[in-house]
Amino acid sequence: MAQRYRGRFAPSPTGPLHLGSLVTALASWLDARAHGGDWLVRVEDIDYPRCVRGADDDILRTLAALGLHPDEPPVWQSRRETRYADALHHLDAAGHLYPCGCSRREIADSLIHVRERHQTLGYPGTCRNGLHGKLPRAWRVRVPDGAAATICFNDRWQGRQCQNLETELGDFVLRRADGLWAYQLAVVVDDAQQGITHIVRGADLLDSTPRQIHLQHLLGLPTPSYLHVPVVVNAVGEKLSKQSGAQALDTAAPLQALRQAGAHLGIVNGEDAVDTWLAAATGQWKEKLAASS
Repeated sequence: MAQRYRGRFAPSPTGPLHLGSLVTALASWLDARAHGGDWLVRVEDIDYPRCVRGADDDILRTLAALGLHPDEPPVWQSRRETRYADALHHLDAAGHLYPCGCSRREIADSLIHVRERHQTLGYPGTCRNGLHGKLPRAWRVRVPDGAAATICFNDRWQGRQCQNLETELGDFVLRRADGLWAYQLAVVVDDAQQGITHIVRGADLLDSTPRQIHLQHLLGLPTPSYLHVPVVVNAVGEKLSKQSGAQALDTAAPLQALRQAGAHLGIVNGEDAVDTWLAAATGQWKEKLAASS
């Protein structure tokens, strides 16, 4: 029996929902509905300094106003930190981690010399074999060497993707120097615990996927299907975000917002009510992409 589809939308509560984030929410909702599956919402609020008080509730209200209702109660990453600690302990016990004492400035300075030698531009592995008298600041996970360093996957929108973790990235952080959990670890743990089978998100996270697949392999977790939709950009070509001045969605005009987001995804129909527009859009999405899952 085929595993039941489970997808999710995972916003960070750094401000109100805007067109760029709605595109991702809508795409993930449509994909779940086209597959007859479940759609979940997870609030990714572990980067506390960036979170805005009340933004999570505002996002959930906006989704509801747009007819995008999750099939299970939302969850918050800030309430799941023991799971990340357990995963970190497992990786450490297996010898996959090491403490890093490098500051951002030290890493940047070392990369200047690396560029001069025309070698890797990723983390140079300064602390891989010991702290050399430095105090531990963060925890890094080792990436594979040689051929095993290349992680490939088939993206349902973007096509086949490959990244060499050794030469393009280097060992990456799972727990930051400020004590906060890195996105890469938290998202892998949560997706597995929630039984997520299909991930639909923005293409700005495309290059995070090989890191997450590497962690899935180390933790013995399944790898979901991936689909990365094109991001919305502003007039000067910057990704539309809170930082680039994206405007909050007008919940008094939900159909207009859905039509804008749908057009970005190639979904256009003439329905004039939210529920009928979403139903028609689901059929269009199914024809457009569901067959590639």
